[in-house]
Amino acid sequence: MRQDERVSATRASLLGAAERLFAERGVYAVANRQISEAAGQGNNAAVNYHFGTKADLVRAIVRRHSEQIELIRARLVAGVVDADDLREWVACAVVPTTGHLADLGHPSWYARFIAQVTADPALYAITKEEAAATAPSMRALKEGLNRCLPDLDAGVYEERSAMTRHLITQMSVERERALAQGGPTLQSSWEDLATGLTDAITGLWTAPHTPRP
Repeated sequence: MRQDERVSATRASLLGAAERLFAERGVYAVANRQISEAAGQGNNAAVNYHFGTKADLVRAIVRRHSEQIELIRARLVAGVVDADDLREWVACAVVPTTGHLADLGHPSWYARFIAQVTADPALYAITKEEAAATAPSMRALKEGLNRCLPDLDAGVYEERSAMTRHLITQMSVERERALAQGGPTLQSSWEDLATGLTDAITGLWTAPHTPRP
């Protein structure tokens, strides 16, 4: 194996080990030494050497997934770019995540990793930065939703965007955790979860809202 191939393989192994440990234990409960050991690296400084800080490691994990999710979202958005059907646009928000999780196969840790990261304000800022850098289709998605909901107050829009994000993340966590534990799942597949989420979130966006001062 060439040197660049060895480096690439080492980085991939460290990223995979870190994602799993962060998902299962939380980001700050895991030491770099534990990640190196889980990745089969004899050098306890391997994480620092290849990634730098823990925040840089989190950023690298987020980027690896964000790029794949963006490919799915861009394809979906291109297929509905002129649509005025709210449900089609909601699907463009849901399916990139559930589709990516389906592509990852079993076991996966991405949903639980993202739930851990977004619970921390500093790490959540990293996910937002990466989304802005690697997800140009998000602008078209927002424009599509706005076109379907022209009278929705801006504050309510932002609130329901946050609700949408949390629903997608937490329901994905529910299924991913159940699969990891070998327990029963609410849905028979990631596709079924996407359908249920799309139905529910479409209802969320069209629900009445109380005017606020």
